[in-house]
Amino acid sequence: MRFASTLYFAHSLMAASYIRDVVAQADKCSWNGVQEYDQISGDFTATYDYSNYTTPVVGPGSIDHDVLRMVRRMSVEEKVGQMTQLEVGQLVDCNGYLNITAAEYWIDKWKVGSILETPGNHNGRYNWYSAARFSEFTDAVQKIALEKGSKVPLIWGLDSVRGAQYVGGAVIFPAGIATAATFDPQYAYDAGRVAAKDSRAAGTHWAFAPIMDLSVNKLWSRVYENFGEDPFLSSEMAKMSVAGYQGDYKNDRTRVAACMKHFIGYGYPFDGKDRSNRHIATHELLEYYVPPFKAAIDAGVATAMESYGVVNGEAVMLSHYYLQKLLREQLSFKGMLVTDWGEINSQVQTYFTAKDIKQATQVALQRTSVDMSMVADDQSFSETTIDLVKSGVISERRLDQSVARVLQLKKDLGIFEQPFADPKLAATVGSAQDIETARNAVRESVTLLKNSNGTLPLGLYEKVLFIGPTLNSTRYMGGGWNVHWQGPSDKEGDSVYQGFGDTILKGIESIVGTAPAYLPGVDIDGAQLTSIDAIVAGAKSADKIVIGLGEHTYAENEGNIDSLALPWGQLDLVYTVAKRTNKPVVVVLVEGRPRGLGDVPKIADAVVNAYLPGAYGGLPFAEVLYGKVNPSGRLPITYPASEAQASDTIWQASYSAYNPQWAFGYGLGYSNITYSNVTLSADDLYVGAPITATVTVTNNGPYPQKEPVMMFTHQQYRLGYAPELFRLRGFQKITLAVGESKDVTFTLTAEELAFWDRDLKKRIEPAPVNIAINPFTVADVVATVNLQDMAA
Repeated sequence: MRFASTLYFAHSLMAASYIRDVVAQADKCSWNGVQEYDQISGDFTATYDYSNYTTPVVGPGSIDHDVLRMVRRMSVEEKVGQMTQLEVGQLVDCNGYLNITAAEYWIDKWKVGSILETPGNHNGRYNWYSAARFSEFTDAVQKIALEKGSKVPLIWGLDSVRGAQYVGGAVIFPAGIATAATFDPQYAYDAGRVAAKDSRAAGTHWAFAPIMDLSVNKLWSRVYENFGEDPFLSSEMAKMSVAGYQGDYKNDRTRVAACMKHFIGYGYPFDGKDRSNRHIATHELLEYYVPPFKAAIDAGVATAMESYGVVNGEAVMLSHYYLQKLLREQLSFKGMLVTDWGEINSQVQTYFTAKDIKQATQVALQRTSVDMSMVADDQSFSETTIDLVKSGVISERRLDQSVARVLQLKKDLGIFEQPFADPKLAATVGSAQDIETARNAVRESVTLLKNSNGTLPLGLYEKVLFIGPTLNSTRYMGGGWNVHWQGPSDKEGDSVYQGFGDTILKGIESIVGTAPAYLPGVDIDGAQLTSIDAIVAGAKSADKIVIGLGEHTYAENEGNIDSLALPWGQLDLVYTVAKRTNKPVVVVLVEGRPRGLGDVPKIADAVVNAYLPGAYGGLPFAEVLYGKVNPSGRLPITYPASEAQASDTIWQASYSAYNPQWAFGYGLGYSNITYSNVTLSADDLYVGAPITATVTVTNNGPYPQKEPVMMFTHQQYRLGYAPELFRLRGFQKITLAVGESKDVTFTLTAEELAFWDRDLKKRIEPAPVNIAINPFTVADVVATVNLQDMAA
């Protein structure tokens, strides 16, 4: 295997120039540490062509012979280096530029084979690196990798989880929970495809996405990153997300390696705190939490990331069952497995599941199939692993397995032939085409939860007073994983976007043609900014009042909360305004998880959930408010009415009370949609003999409507095992003109109703099964089929 010399030397000239500039400025520390704005021109290509590859990806398989030969030629130190991933901050100097000496040290001495992250998150000079600036950095490091150490190019990973949100000017897409609310997996594909292109433009090759944990405990700080609480919905989104990120990734150099994460059970921390213990019986893990990962594997996902923390007291990072038997043997995953951030060291420092780093490293290598340690900040993994191999504790053959998978991934991504960024892609970052793609996702994700007396849509000539911190903020629409890990700082505010985004107020202005009447009311923490008397005075001439509530930006541990309740000041704003103005009140929710609303759902005349719609969410949300778009989003989670319901799901045991504020799948539109009775093709459901369920859906007006039609099952009883309340088995999103009717048909098999028992075997228990279409809505219709455990 050899590298393309012409590409190498062409990029060497550019990288050398950048390195000279950096070295000249790094002679002494002169920077005050305040990050600068990387001035992004915005001169992007409006449209571009791309390959729309949605069929199952040809994923990882056997290792090529040339890769095996390369592995055999490597020293132990070189092999361990390929298994080591370092965060980019270790390569940044005191002036915020590339530290050439540090880069050469890590690559030459420790043979590091992978880097992750953006300098913008790790004391880099700029807070939001443009594709051009980012690629200067990555290309310069690649040049060092080709000249030093193993002389093997790096694979660079990036958390491009909602578009390439760490690349300056790139379109920041709606969060995963909002994408799931569309009930259209095409939007998961679109977000992945654009994220891949823009990540490649920055010289990175690997996206740590899609995120496929089930959002069970709604206190959890990572609810917004995932595709909701339901296994089937998450699976369908995961398949298309993988296709979007990867496409034909072994040939298409605008695509990246996807990474399914976090394996496994991460979304049910017992107390809602990030990384807390999860208590999940193994048969329930297989039934609910594994299917999205199985779907991603079947879709050809190239890599996986193990989960933080412990499940049932067992550290995932050290588990033979989770990371070998289940992942590799039962699910047949053949790709590369990486740890999460510092997770081997965390066995000692956080979970106390190992005596020291040597023991944690040894057990991880002996018991699991982990291929790369995201050690992040030091040489502990490299140093320890080399010692373990040379002392005979770990066999070199164990390293060979992992190194082969790492190098095969690099080959599949074309890194050996072209390790540098493609400058042509930079021109497409932030294109009008990508902005419209993101806005379309928002248009179909916004979820109308209440609409009394036709309060919405707003009329163009109505006088409306807008109040609240989330209506005039781009960063609150973005949440975490948005420019930075924790989102823009208070000091940066919206200025960090440099105009690459909008707000709900700006969207409203675009529709009505004038600046809307706005008062901040309170800040995001509920502190009063506008007196109530001033608000009441401003509302005198208003026909309606719109109040925006929501959350501060956060991610992971920094988003831990003890209560779902929104800050009292935000809730009291609604209570007081409604009481003192006696005007119709619309409440807008801009939030990453379902926050407690107190009496707001009773007091407000309308409630609309925007989730976290991303940097360009303002205009499409305004279009929904004013009826330019008919809302068609549906809740991909259960919205609890109380703290006690924080872990309620649509698939919980049917005998448990399920009285949430709003149920999974709930949502309204502006049109009157009616459903016929369900027609079944047979009265009995046998193994090997699928049936169909058909329902007629009619739009009675007055607006065209996109309507998610969902089919659930509920088994009336199940011998020895409590049946679920409902299981989602299929969904279709249809478009209906006013007065139009459409037949929607679903297929159901007996095998789908098999379940995992405590002996970890799948079984079918005969019983009547209700087939329900859109339960918990006015469209709720049900038919019953008799499930049999045998062939016809």
